[in-house]
Amino acid sequence: MRFLLLNQFFPPDGAPTGQLLADVARSLAAQGHSVTVVCARVRYAGSHYATENIEIPGVSYRHPWAASFGVSSVARLISYATFYVGAIRHTLSGPRPDVVITLTTPPLLSLAGSAAKMLRGSRHYSWEMDVYPDIATDLGFFRRNSLQDWITGLLADFSRRRADKVLALGPCMRDRLLARGIPAGRVAVAENWATGPVISPRPFPPAAPLTALYSGNFGRAHDVETLAEAMAHLSDGSRFCFVFAGSGSRMPQLESRCRATGLTNASFIPYQKAERLSEHLGSCHVGLVTQLPSTCGSVVPSKTYALMAAGRPFIYIGPVGGTPSRLIERFGCGWRIEPGDSAALVNLLQVLSSEPNLIREAGARGRKAFEEHYDVDHGVARILDILHLAEVPSGETLHPRSIAF
Repeated sequence: MRFLLLNQFFPPDGAPTGQLLADVARSLAAQGHSVTVVCARVRYAGSHYATENIEIPGVSYRHPWAASFGVSSVARLISYATFYVGAIRHTLSGPRPDVVITLTTPPLLSLAGSAAKMLRGSRHYSWEMDVYPDIATDLGFFRRNSLQDWITGLLADFSRRRADKVLALGPCMRDRLLARGIPAGRVAVAENWATGPVISPRPFPPAAPLTALYSGNFGRAHDVETLAEAMAHLSDGSRFCFVFAGSGSRMPQLESRCRATGLTNASFIPYQKAERLSEHLGSCHVGLVTQLPSTCGSVVPSKTYALMAAGRPFIYIGPVGGTPSRLIERFGCGWRIEPGDSAALVNLLQVLSSEPNLIREAGARGRKAFEEHYDVDHGVARILDILHLAEVPSGETLHPRSIAF
């Protein structure tokens, strides 16, 4: 079969969406399918490194020109628009694909898949990494029920209702899509994954100080206040250390706040390279994952899977309906804190500092759940099952590049 995969970012760029798509491309090509990836050569904003420049056997590439992807909204819109035009052109030219898979960078890229379905008879699967326009209204980019909100929603739902399947990253995202009127039979849940061959458990660091790690993008969808207040309360003494690795619009704000208040128990470092992920994630006792309640289902934090792979439990500061909360409830791999309840976060960290066995036990449960459900082979198999393809052949191991953290 001929597969056409569309996303603005793809390895060697380190953007997480491109890394996940590369895992699927590698598996499809290994099964003998013809795979073409349409992606740009530009680098994701905040992606300070690229993964190894790999060539996937059986995968060919088309590179529409796109403007540089910047941090500002205007720069992003220009980059999105220029890539979108080229992606449409490549989708409607060349050999007819049997299956088109679109991600959501840029937003409304699924319309390219809809065009292939209507004009060329291809099957189309829309893999939603974010739900538009919900995420834009949740974060205040669009005013709810505005003309922008209405038009974007009309176009996005037009494509979703015509797709063969819409892939949601968790039950909370499925609920969002159903609330938009997408038929239940058209939505399938396919949770993300991490890479076991790249991320493996390391020995825990010394018990003191208790090190809490936030690794990855820290943007507008993430809760800053709860963390900042707890950090300020725990600033005395040497029992606690907070490390922030990555970038995002909220990261400089938090760093400036720490400097202004003289907070000395927090450090800020860049994104870490793929080959250092085990060491990086293993340097902490517990991971930090945050999400604003308004974004429940419009985005799904995926850094939980890497922490589970590293044998580290996580503290989720987010809504009870979020997918990380469901992971905690199902596997006992962490703890949930209600956004805004910094006192509960302080109390939890103090308990974990006094009882490190709780951390080790929850980390072990997370690693076990990862091995059984969220390693790359399991994750890719979920996608292939939705595509109605055979699973990865028995005994064949995938060795994709790790998601950027």
